[in-house]
Amino acid sequence: MKFAELVGTSEQMAATRSRLEKADYLAALLGKASLEEVPLIVSYLSGRIPQGRVGIGYATLEPLRRVAAAQVAELELADLNAAFEDLQSVSGAGSSRQRIELLREMYCRATSAEQRFIGRLLVGEVRHGSLEGIMIEAVAKATEIPAADVRRALMLSADLGLVAQTLIADGAAGLGQFDVQLLRPLQPMLAQTADDVDNALATLGTAAVEVKLDGARIQVHKSGDDVRVYTRRLNDVSHACPEVVESVRALDAESLILDGEVIALKKDGRPYPFQVTMRRFGRRLDVGAMRTALPLTSVYFDCLYLDGESLLDIGAEERFAKLRSVLPEELVVRRIVTGDSDEARSFVDEALAAGHEGVMAKALDAPYEAGARGKAWLKVKSAHTLDLVVLAAEWGSGRRKGWLSNLHLGALDADTGRFVMLGKTFKGMTDEILTWQTTKLQEIETKRDEWTVYVRPELVVEMAFNDLQKSPHYPGGLALRFARLKAYRDDKRPEDADTIATVRAFYQKHTGELPDEGDRQLELFRETDTL
Repeated sequence: MKFAELVGTSEQMAATRSRLEKADYLAALLGKASLEEVPLIVSYLSGRIPQGRVGIGYATLEPLRRVAAAQVAELELADLNAAFEDLQSVSGAGSSRQRIELLREMYCRATSAEQRFIGRLLVGEVRHGSLEGIMIEAVAKATEIPAADVRRALMLSADLGLVAQTLIADGAAGLGQFDVQLLRPLQPMLAQTADDVDNALATLGTAAVEVKLDGARIQVHKSGDDVRVYTRRLNDVSHACPEVVESVRALDAESLILDGEVIALKKDGRPYPFQVTMRRFGRRLDVGAMRTALPLTSVYFDCLYLDGESLLDIGAEERFAKLRSVLPEELVVRRIVTGDSDEARSFVDEALAAGHEGVMAKALDAPYEAGARGKAWLKVKSAHTLDLVVLAAEWGSGRRKGWLSNLHLGALDADTGRFVMLGKTFKGMTDEILTWQTTKLQEIETKRDEWTVYVRPELVVEMAFNDLQKSPHYPGGLALRFARLKAYRDDKRPEDADTIATVRAFYQKHTGELPDEGDRQLELFRETDTL
């Protein structure tokens, strides 16, 4: 397939807000592709390079803007993939020069539209809205398989390209290849938010109410003595948390998949902030020293697989009974089952008094819907929070001079994949955070002016705020009031951020008013022709 066909489809998808039209364009493209090309299409239109990072940033791309574009589209998808393979293999002395020459060769063969797409792909700025959901719909259209079955296959494999390739090749018969597999992580089940525990019980009825830890989500697989620990983003971090591996290896179960949290606790049993727990997963880690200085405690709230049996489709209470049957008390989350609001509020108060961030309320009969953010799980926190993306930062003044301080914050527009600015804040930052973010933000810088450094939208922050107010100055028509940084969420991707639709629904629920759309001309992260 010509690369130009993929670029043309990308432009069609970017030009419409209709999910149905996006899925139609994508299904048509998949229908033309060979089986070998299907995973490449999924990867490139998801904004990812199959080879991973290839050591290219904005500075490397700058001189390539002047490369004359080809007049005829000749590049094949396979040519692009081969070029990325070559880029990924370059290392050692002179590697930067080699990468530039390899890129220059590829740019010389690309049309201007193809050059722009390659540039955005290399720096992670290809966005078409909620592509995972659109891709599921497109594969369902292309194969005439129900979208729910495609979604389940993705849940079990966590590989969108593999799902598309298999189902296009084998049709419905290919679904049998996707089942729970030990040592292959599943997408985690996600939660929506409830204002308070009364609201949660009104939605769920009698429910399990569990302590919500402000730790890092983990999924632990056990196959005999082989134990692996995966993050929310499905990365293997077993080497970084040996105490978790040892505690699960000691269990009697032969095979097991557990869903839970890992957290660093102070000597008095109260939790450290989330950012402290995340130190245990740093790149340059002396595991032995960190284990002594900052031991991890693991707590589990769900069991997905036990001794050869998948538990995904049975009710939550039955899964919890299985969990209790194989885990000691200290590894099981504190919970009650109640439909009584007074009892639930008392439990919430105890959780908050112990330093935790709130509770989770869970339907007792719900199956485990990995990757889904349904109403079977509801999180109740003591403060309003949103997961937002850092769009830019302003240089500080006074005591903060020399630090990037005032963060520009954006919510995800699920229709376009872009980010809608909701405001700025410099609150909630320690000197340690200011030092770290000043370095990190300049590493992902795209441009700057006298006061502001603009960055790739890839860092997720958890922001606490008091409320929302209408604002004509921001593209979403709303602005955060009294926002303060709670934590950088290294465990979440930009596409996991809260959406502008969620923000507007919050405003409407709490004020009874419909928010204004705002001035769309102020939107910061539209697609650009600068690359």
